[in-house]
Amino acid sequence: MKDKFKFNNPIIGYIVIGLVFASLVLFVNMGVAKVAYLSTFAATMVYTIAALGLNILLGYSGLISLGTAGFMGFAAYISGYIMLNTSLPFELGVLAAIVIPTLLGVIVGFMSLKIEGIYLAIATLAVSEIFREVFTQLDWFTNGSSGMILKSYPKLLGFYQLDQKGMYLLICVVMVVVFILVHLAMKGYIGRSFNTMRSSEPAAKAMGVDVYTSKVLSFSIATALASIAGVLYIHFFRVSLPNTWSLSLSLTLLAIIVVGGFRSIGGTLLGAILLYAFTEIFFKNPAYPFLANLTPIIQGLLMILFVMFWPNGIASFFSGLKQKMLSKNIEKESTK
Repeated sequence: MKDKFKFNNPIIGYIVIGLVFASLVLFVNMGVAKVAYLSTFAATMVYTIAALGLNILLGYSGLISLGTAGFMGFAAYISGYIMLNTSLPFELGVLAAIVIPTLLGVIVGFMSLKIEGIYLAIATLAVSEIFREVFTQLDWFTNGSSGMILKSYPKLLGFYQLDQKGMYLLICVVMVVVFILVHLAMKGYIGRSFNTMRSSEPAAKAMGVDVYTSKVLSFSIATALASIAGVLYIHFFRVSLPNTWSLSLSLTLLAIIVVGGFRSIGGTLLGAILLYAFTEIFFKNPAYPFLANLTPIIQGLLMILFVMFWPNGIASFFSGLKQKMLSKNIEKESTK
């Protein structure tokens, strides 16, 4: 019981992270930070949630997907369409926008039972491209290439009208909840099953792990998190364009977990901050427009450097540093 209240408890750490992100609203209200930073860090949290789903799929389960952006877009359009064309509560629209893409994710999960490796990546890429074509051609649903535009922010619980700052705080809360749920799941039987399956499917079967169920479940979780990210995106930015949900976004999410670290929640967040927030703030300054063109180059170089020197991502660098500090403390204690 005492371990639950230690300050190094990951769950407490996730709550602190959420509070740090939420504090940006106070700085904006005081005029210390720019309002534009809200958009930057809101997108960072959204991409972190989506990348975390991909991390579960690739890092924990050993399965690859290049279709994350397509599922994000599908969920965004479903939620936006329900808000624009029905009188259903916001929460029901969100539920539908998560459940429907997740069911499709289950179908993709069944695909993984027959194909794997590069072939699975190509199959999920094809699914994403089909989504993007549907987003462009299905005018009645998505408003075509013009994009879907929401007139207002959602109304929470049927009576509390959110604004930009309120929506930003909602993203903070959802991110913390997702972190905690993923942490608990990956530390439990589900996570152990995924890890065993990733290491060796025959060994997993010998240990009683249902590999087929685990594959479908991992795709379901990844799709659900991508859907949550898509819903949060459209309700914060109030716009969804077909070109937003492209292969480029899926590759960015993949780069986030490569740089941040596989099987690491904190690493996924650090990867999103480094690859998205950092470049948005420092490389897309209107005063220096030429730096914006360097963003893909910087991201590519970061991926190369981390693959060469820190193949387990930035999270492994910090964990290694922590281990060195602990070993030094043990040596000091032993010499006393």
